[in-house]
Amino acid sequence: MSDLLQLIHDPSPEVLCTAASDPRLTEELALALLERHDLPASGLEQLAKHPALKKSPKVRLALVVHPHTPRFISLPLLRHLHTFELMQVALTPAVAADVKAAADEAIRNRLGTISPGERLTLAKRGSGRLAAALLLDAEPRIAEAALQNPQLTEAMVVKALMREPASPALAGLVGQHPKWSLRREVQRALLRNPGTPLGRLLVLARSLPTEALREIMRQSRLGENVRAYLTRELESRATPKVQREPLS
Repeated sequence: MSDLLQLIHDPSPEVLCTAASDPRLTEELALALLERHDLPASGLEQLAKHPALKKSPKVRLALVVHPHTPRFISLPLLRHLHTFELMQVALTPAVAADVKAAADEAIRNRLGTISPGERLTLAKRGSGRLAAALLLDAEPRIAEAALQNPQLTEAMVVKALMREPASPALAGLVGQHPKWSLRREVQRALLRNPGTPLGRLLVLARSLPTEALREIMRQSRLGENVRAYLTRELESRATPKVQREPLS
């Protein structure tokens, strides 16, 4: 076994591939081999086919996150990973973008069967794409946690607010959020969302420029009461204010 350990630390790619196919390879030695970023794709393929390692969860995960693992190996392995392993894949910088996206998609496909506690953790710690999906969760605490996710972007929040059918709960949460409620594009999306509380909507309308309000009026399907208020707001801006003469 000591000779196999020496092979794993050899600088030669050919020797590493030989070690990857060795029948004596254990899970511990395979994981040590997978820490080698210079392990070529052929060696990774040997590890993926190794009969003693096929069912090892740790080896599967290490294969998926290795920067040189071919797609035809890493993508099928995603189906065998647990939810939080998939989250780790999506957050690992060395993983290719399409593999990260596939990991996120695999988690989204499981959201209906994942417990609220797990969804809460995913909302807080998952990727931006996953946080965006959880903005639409039926439980407000999960959507609220997703709004705090540092990976979430303004574009993702806007897209969630503009979805059909709109989420009244999300509009209320975003409208009160200390960060997102101040973003101009988010404010416009809130004005277009029928779930935005009327009081918040009135405040937003007063803060937006006149041309932005006109654009929303032209391009949005607004409720009659909202359209009527925005019309009055625009009319009030068009009416010149009377200047009082100073008293002599």
